[in-house]
Amino acid sequence: MGPDQEDLDLTNDDNFIDKEKLSAPIKSTADKFQLVPEFLKVRGLVKQHLDSFNYFINVGIKKIVHANCRIASVTDPSIYLRFKNVRVGEPSIMNINISEEINPHMCRLADMTYAAPIYVNIEYVHGSHGKKATSVKNDFIIGRMPIMLRSCRCVLHGKDEEELARLGECPLDPGGYFVIKGTEKVLLIQEQLSKNRIIIDSDKKGNINASVTSSTEMTKSKTVIQMEKEKIYLFLHQFVKKIPIVIVLKAMGMESDQEIVQMVGRDPRFSASLLPSIEECVSEGVNTQKQALDYLEAKVKKTSYGPPPEKDGRALYILRDLFLAHVPVRDNNFRQKCFYVGVMLRRMIEAMLNKDSMDDKDYVGNKRLELSGQLMSLLFEDLFKTMLSEAIKKVDAILSKPSRASRFDFSQYLTTGDSQNTISVGLERTLSTGNFDIKRFRMHRKGMTQVLTRLSFIGSLGFITKISPQFEKSRKVSGPRSLQPSQWGMLCPCDTPEGESCGLVKNLALMTHVTTDEEEGPLVAMCYKLGVTDLEVLSAEELHTPDSFLVILNGLILGKHRRPQYFANSLRRLRRAGKIGEFVSVFTNEKQHCVYVASDGGRVCRPLVIADKGISRVKQHHMKELQDGVRTFDDFIRDGLIEYLDVNEENNALIALYESEATTELDEGAEAAKIKADTTHIEIEPFTILGVVAGLIPYPHHNQSPRNTYQCAMGKQAMGNIAYNQLNRMDTLLYLLVYPQRPLLTTRTIELVGYDKLGAGQNATVAVMSNSGYDIEDAIVMNKSSLDRGFGRCIVMKKIVATCQKYENGTVDRILMPQRTGPDAEKMQILDDDGIASPGEIIRPNDVYIYKQIPVCTTRDKITSPLSDSQYRPAREFFKGPEGETQVVDRVALCSDKSGSLCIKYIIRHTRRPELGDKFSSRHGQKGVCGTIIQQEDFPFSELGICPDLIMNPHGFPSRMTVGKMIELLGSKAGVSCGRFHYGSAFGERSGHADKVETISKTLVDKGFSYSGKDLLYSGLSGEPLEAYIFMGPIYYQKLKHMVLDKMHARGSGPRVMMTRQPTEGKSKNGGLRVGEMERDCLIAYGASMLIYERLMISSDPFEVQVCRACGLLGYYNYKLKKAVCSTCKNGDNIATMKLPYACKLLFQELQSMNVVPRLKLVEA
Repeated sequence: MGPDQEDLDLTNDDNFIDKEKLSAPIKSTADKFQLVPEFLKVRGLVKQHLDSFNYFINVGIKKIVHANCRIASVTDPSIYLRFKNVRVGEPSIMNINISEEINPHMCRLADMTYAAPIYVNIEYVHGSHGKKATSVKNDFIIGRMPIMLRSCRCVLHGKDEEELARLGECPLDPGGYFVIKGTEKVLLIQEQLSKNRIIIDSDKKGNINASVTSSTEMTKSKTVIQMEKEKIYLFLHQFVKKIPIVIVLKAMGMESDQEIVQMVGRDPRFSASLLPSIEECVSEGVNTQKQALDYLEAKVKKTSYGPPPEKDGRALYILRDLFLAHVPVRDNNFRQKCFYVGVMLRRMIEAMLNKDSMDDKDYVGNKRLELSGQLMSLLFEDLFKTMLSEAIKKVDAILSKPSRASRFDFSQYLTTGDSQNTISVGLERTLSTGNFDIKRFRMHRKGMTQVLTRLSFIGSLGFITKISPQFEKSRKVSGPRSLQPSQWGMLCPCDTPEGESCGLVKNLALMTHVTTDEEEGPLVAMCYKLGVTDLEVLSAEELHTPDSFLVILNGLILGKHRRPQYFANSLRRLRRAGKIGEFVSVFTNEKQHCVYVASDGGRVCRPLVIADKGISRVKQHHMKELQDGVRTFDDFIRDGLIEYLDVNEENNALIALYESEATTELDEGAEAAKIKADTTHIEIEPFTILGVVAGLIPYPHHNQSPRNTYQCAMGKQAMGNIAYNQLNRMDTLLYLLVYPQRPLLTTRTIELVGYDKLGAGQNATVAVMSNSGYDIEDAIVMNKSSLDRGFGRCIVMKKIVATCQKYENGTVDRILMPQRTGPDAEKMQILDDDGIASPGEIIRPNDVYIYKQIPVCTTRDKITSPLSDSQYRPAREFFKGPEGETQVVDRVALCSDKSGSLCIKYIIRHTRRPELGDKFSSRHGQKGVCGTIIQQEDFPFSELGICPDLIMNPHGFPSRMTVGKMIELLGSKAGVSCGRFHYGSAFGERSGHADKVETISKTLVDKGFSYSGKDLLYSGLSGEPLEAYIFMGPIYYQKLKHMVLDKMHARGSGPRVMMTRQPTEGKSKNGGLRVGEMERDCLIAYGASMLIYERLMISSDPFEVQVCRACGLLGYYNYKLKKAVCSTCKNGDNIATMKLPYACKLLFQELQSMNVVPRLKLVEA
């Protein structure tokens, strides 16, 4: 498939675009914005999860089954089973042998797993009475695969809004997660170092090493070549200890020392650093390939498992299949591997001579992101192989019996008994716990899946773009945590948690795409067509000639090229013409004299507009076609107007932020003209360097950077709307705002992700002034009348579950009709006649919500006759909640769980209005609690009679430098007065996505306000004008989920822990407040001895003990003899009674149990 000459000509765009239109540039750069929503329709946000999962379902699973398609019995190899085809069906559940289609909402409500059967077509041998026959079974189910929502196998795939609503699903919900046992689980994106690439690094001792993690379909191995004391050694798991690298090269057939030196490089410095290693090789007495192999054979680890030693020995097998496993060896021709080692050695020695050529592990180009598809395929491969080996074991066990049953059917043993669900159970368990334990690939990771928390719409979106790091949070490393320049446009610079995982957990930016694997074969052929000289024909001398570059494809050295720039440009031309995949990246590295071509999965890339000498290829008429719906985003890529660049290729490009930057020079100097001529790409929109969550912040480029990070954390905790189907969901905890609004000052990202439809906050009129002294340290003074009108009012929904269990002896729990009279009647007022609380009733603390009885005996033999009333004991469930709050039973749902027992779910609704101590925050990391609530009469008011909803203390601005908040106030005020939503997108002033302060001020002046947004206010207490103008206007405020009602806790006396007899801890157990180590120190320093005595003993665990004065050990009080006895001295003559903390008595007894004798010496007080 070589490139024709016309292909290469076509890409010089002047042939197929008419010249007049071409000369009309885009009038203003704002018109390019339309590309962003188009991009989000086909890629980005959740699409990479879906693409990856679809690839696994359609391609990956077939590859895995095809690779292990035939299994045969070990005892009788003629008995076999072959897999012919595999496919994943529609999501369904087996109900009494009838498969019933299911949808995700049903699974959420009924605690089911949203999974589809995996069908295989098999051909197998079955025999009876010694005759064997082959037969075929189609659509044989081997397990059930959990299905990702909105993927190609999901029922929601490609449905429009009406159909989604009919299925009870929200059209704005992104999908990309699984429903496992009723909970929504997200497989987080995993970040790791890229495979098959040479990474030069140094260890703690300063030794330089080159490491390659090779990963092929068959094997995974890690090869490290390290330099110690000037000698170079190979470290490989299969060898006992380090091995001189020259011996390895000789074992691979490169026997002459001269060739080895030539291969690394002719420079005297290179040969000098190789000299000690060559000398060591000679001193070991290794000169030929045979001697080298014998030397290695002695160093091989003796392992019990693995293939048995072959005829040519284990050493050759290890060199061929495990050492640099991704470099292929054909017919024991190790030449490619030798050259690879040569390149590694050369890089190491370069790094030794020049520290700059070390690789940076934190550079985003050296990282790969593993998506759900790759993780699921690893998991499925492991489970599938396990299932096959189990089946073979079973078949062998049956065939080895001499008197076996006449009928024999191989297909039954795939799924008999437990292994029917090896695959189903394995997949379900792994996804629900998040612990990947795949011994086959040495993968042991915890916390790979997380529950999709539905606190706010934006919170669940943020979950899906979250990237989980490869190393633990505990390590005090600053390298991986710092903001890498290479993250620009790929990962969001703001959205990272504060605290221990700061900078390790990252999020994708708005227009990032994560690639999936592509076929390598055609690319290799194409490279050779474009003039790459094959390695086989090169001599060692020619490997590093200065005028030519190595060509490396996905970590494999293909060969050399004389004109690297020409080669890279022709590959790019082909990519733009659509002849090779759109995600292939070409990158020339001048320092290493290499051209890297990459087509592997997991690279982050983003789309950019191609520019010719600083002039954008995307013209006005293209955008017109896009708006008319004639052209899609994919057409832009096909026509070579836009292309995807990954992090490495960005280094070869010169990217302008705005087209105007590339075209108009500031001073008509030679410098500016050169930059203009060199510009290769133009950003589509600058605000896309931020992610989804950071995109909510208006004017983020006017804020101090950590404030944006704080807002990213708090935006996920804001209450608001979750989804359109929020009132039909049965989540354990749901926070909803009663009157959410969309922000007056919005950004482009808000509209792109649909936050304006599902907002989480309200526009509050804020006056920035100090008032009453209850607004110190970020506290907010609130207006009582605003709260009465519904500002900040929220609904909390809690789920309670009660079950009616079936027991093994056939007895069942029963629900009774409640007592309407008698002592317990008032606790059962809310129960219906069927003994279950009825919806709409007000439920108070200690009310019974299900009147249930449990059989006394549940374990003995089967019971046939119905039980009498005396054989049941009551098990009423009481509602626990805060005193004095009115909560309502909102909904009651009855369903059956897996074991077929009745499960009753209640949703309890609680409407709360803001109170003192509730937490609020604006969109700029300015959080504060409600300090006091004041009547509207006492609030200051403006000349127009406007009364603010909140008063914020002005001291929150100077040190925090959140200028964005001030501009938001101005913009919202202008928006309210002229009736237009104003915009505040990041860096949007030049492209028209953010209103400038000058234009906002002009609007304000036209509407009769002050240009600065300040108003004349009158005091509500005295009616006189205040002496200063007050900065006042609307700001979007979020109510956060932290409410005083959930946190407030105190206790007098209450429950104690059994063992130490001290008060329990925690609000849920009604625990005490601990006087800890530090509080104790303060009291000691203060000298309050009686207070400390009271806190640490009398209020905690006082205990009276009898102490024997003779031996100093503890005795006891004998109530029969009415006197105290010492158990050691066996008499009660001199016993004293004293008070001790019970924990102290416990300590003495524990010490005695360890043969340590604590003796108490007593003195009269």
